[in-house]
Amino acid sequence: FTPKYTRVGYQPIQPVPFSHAVHVEQLGMDCRYCHNAVEKSWYSNIPAASVCNNCHGPKNGNILGNDPRLALVRESADTGVPIPWVQIHKVPDYVYFNHAVHVNRGVSCVECHGQINKMEEAYHAQPLSMAFCLECHRDPASRLRPPDKVTDLDWKWSDNPKVAAELQKQNGAKFVHDWKVEKLQNCSACHR
Repeated sequence: FTPKYTRVGYQPIQPVPFSHAVHVEQLGMDCRYCHNAVEKSWYSNIPAASVCNNCHGPKNGNILGNDPRLALVRESADTGVPIPWVQIHKVPDYVYFNHAVHVNRGVSCVECHGQINKMEEAYHAQPLSMAFCLECHRDPASRLRPPDKVTDLDWKWSDNPKVAAELQKQNGAKFVHDWKVEKLQNCSACHR
C-alpha cells in the first residue's frame, strides 16, 4: 500500500482537457452518459472518443469541432487508438471494488469522488483508504440515497440541515432493510 492510492489532491495533466463542471454542472449531463458501464460492471469505464464525438464530431453537431484542444479526440475517433487518459482514482490490486454494486444500492458518485460535477479538472478528492471504506461499510445508512438520485451530485434530502439529517437517518435505515444492504466488514468482502 503506497500513498498513490490515498493521494488526496492528486490531479494529473490529462491529454485532453475535460471539464466536469461544464459538462455536468453547466450542461446537465448525467455521469452515466460517459461512464455507461458503471451500473453493470465492477469498473467505471472511461468513454471512447466516439462518445465525445456524439456532440463534438462532424456528423452530430460539431460543437467545438475544430478546436485544437479536441485534436486528440478527432485523431482517436479516426484511428481507433484510445486516448491515453491518466487514471486518477485507484485502489490497490489486492482490493476488489464493484461500482455496480455500490451505485445500484444508492451510493452516490460523490461519496468517493467528491463534488466532481464542480471540478474544472478531475482530482482525487477522497483518500480511498481502508479506513475510508470501512467508515461507510460500518454505517451504510448514512450514505444511501434514492437510486434515481445517485448521479445527482448536488442532491440532498432538504436544504435544512436538521431536516436533511433526520430524513437521511430514517430513509437510510429503511434502504438498508429493504435493499438488504449488508454491513460488510469481513476481510474477504474487499480482499479477494
